[in-house]
Amino acid sequence: MPVKVLKNEGRELRLRIIGETSTTLQMFRFRLNEMADVEYANYFQNHPDLDDPELYVRAVKGKKAAKILTDICSTISKDFSSIKL
Repeated sequence: MPVKVLKNEGRELRLRIIGETSTTLQMFRFRLNEMADVEYANYFQNHPDLDDPELYVRAVKGKKAAKILTDICSTISKDFSSIKL
């Protein structure tokens, strides 16, 4: 999943997620908003066929959004690795 960093300024992070759908971004949004260190998280999709979606994260004061996102990626990866088929 290629990612383009649009903004990385301490407690604010904005990423363009290339080739992903709202299904993936909805999972990130939901999990991020459940965290106490996250003030706000959402994704934005302009035109679904023309534009790649963007994920926005704003952490609470004193926390770094990039660190929060890397932590949640690790958690999601662990959750999916434990699936048994």
